[in-house]
Amino acid sequence: MRRATGYAAEVTLSDGQRFASLGGVTVRNRRLVLLWLRRQALRLANAHGGAVRDALPADVRPVRFHGSDAPERLRFWATDGPRQDDAIRALEAGFPLLLTVVDPAVGLSLTLAGWRGCLADHP
Repeated sequence: MRRATGYAAEVTLSDGQRFASLGGVTVRNRRLVLLWLRRQALRLANAHGGAVRDALPADVRPVRFHGSDAPERLRFWATDGPRQDDAIRALEAGFPLLLTVVDPAVGLSLTLAGWRGCLADHP
């Protein structure tokens, strides 16, 4: 088994003391990791106050936000060209990509993270 450079992404939820993973993926390139993170950000933003449709097996579980601007921040990050350009450049340079939104009404923070890692590649 050889190792190939790849990328990973995960969405986590925290109450300040405990962390839970809502889901993650491992992919071969930075564009795919950014695409997955954008999809999850939009799904989480759009699921606020409504049902989630068109879920894929790798999609994260939805989160209910309580009285916060977290859905709008997620949507803005996912659709803003300059922020997406910054994100792809950070991944390209080998830096992790982190976006955290906070729901102060219930003390939760949601983090979307992407980073360069290794993929196991079968011969």
